[in-house]
Amino acid sequence: MSLQRKLLKSELTSELDSILKYWSEHTVDEQNGGFAGQIDFNDQRIENAEKGSVLNSRILWTFSASYQTTKNENHKKLAERAFEFLIAYFYDTKFGGLFWSINEDKTPKDTKNQIYALAFAIYGLSEYYVISKNEKALEIAKNLYLKIQEHSYDPVNKGYFEAFTRDWQPIEDLRLSAKDANEKKTMNTHLHIIEGYVNLYKVWKDEKLLEDIIELLETIDKYFINIETGHLRLFFNENWIEKPDVVSYGHDIEAAWLLQQCAEISGNEKLIENYKKYAVQIAEATKEGLDSDGGLWYEFDPEKNKLIAEKHWWPQAEALIGFYNAYQLTGKEEYLDIVYKNWKFIKKHILDQQNGEWVWGIFDDYSLMQKDKAGFWKCPYHNGRACLELISRIQD
Repeated sequence: MSLQRKLLKSELTSELDSILKYWSEHTVDEQNGGFAGQIDFNDQRIENAEKGSVLNSRILWTFSASYQTTKNENHKKLAERAFEFLIAYFYDTKFGGLFWSINEDKTPKDTKNQIYALAFAIYGLSEYYVISKNEKALEIAKNLYLKIQEHSYDPVNKGYFEAFTRDWQPIEDLRLSAKDANEKKTMNTHLHIIEGYVNLYKVWKDEKLLEDIIELLETIDKYFINIETGHLRLFFNENWIEKPDVVSYGHDIEAAWLLQQCAEISGNEKLIENYKKYAVQIAEATKEGLDSDGGLWYEFDPEKNKLIAEKHWWPQAEALIGFYNAYQLTGKEEYLDIVYKNWKFIKKHILDQQNGEWVWGIFDDYSLMQKDKAGFWKCPYHNGRACLELISRIQD
């Protein structure tokens, strides 16, 4: 192994410790239970902030996955804390779904069933089962999978619908966030359903689940991957009529490696072959979004021919894995060089060297985006996972 790769592995090992330390020391909510709902860019906890189920599930996944590498008992305890809080306050025992958010007093706030959130709960619960063998975690993960199949799956046109009311009725506003198109089928949700399903399959070798995984990978292949451009298509109606939108460089490079990994776990040779090919094609297309400083731009709007000139934290994390994966597939040093340059950019502009964790991002003039350090969408999952993936992939 080259000295440069050895150094990268060593630095990412230290960075994983640093990320976990931040979340261990700053986010545990002793007063209200669970974890803080929001910490601002000055590392100030926002009192009375609502708590999101996605953040809780991502914390659950991160500490469960990290414990398998760190063997730090505190990381296992924090995973357990996230699990206990999830099943006590986010899991809806009446209708079998998951609350999108709760108030600080732990009462339900937004009770819609956003399928994206259920997928992340499956992802986190399955990972927690690996370290705890807690049957309750596996049981709830299975229940959520069955609810998605029962209510969200489209038996006519395939794929999955976005969101429902608490009692699984149709809902007007399907969006994950205000910036998203209000469409019935989205790339983002399908990407994370497959991620959750595959993680569940690793601990529960169910034949029907495997069939659903293979069908979902085929659906993603058919509709979401634009083989002409190497980018992802993001939004569709129920009949798979596309609503053209931005190019999302972060989602592109995340999908590149993640879908390949899912295909490999499915064991389907044809899908493995296809997704290995896409992993390189998408990585190649994502190079369009790289700046000369090594950072990955956020999005590009083809209709306006306009770059969304921001560099958010999570696309950088996914770029580390996606381009390293492309290097592993091809042996081409240029992909490895992108990884080194991107990590250098992260260290210089995205890591908060003083207080820990990663900042939300920077604008094109390198000024700081004054957004959460922890919150609904700011979590330890992307950057923690990037560290874990590369630590594992860079072999001694």
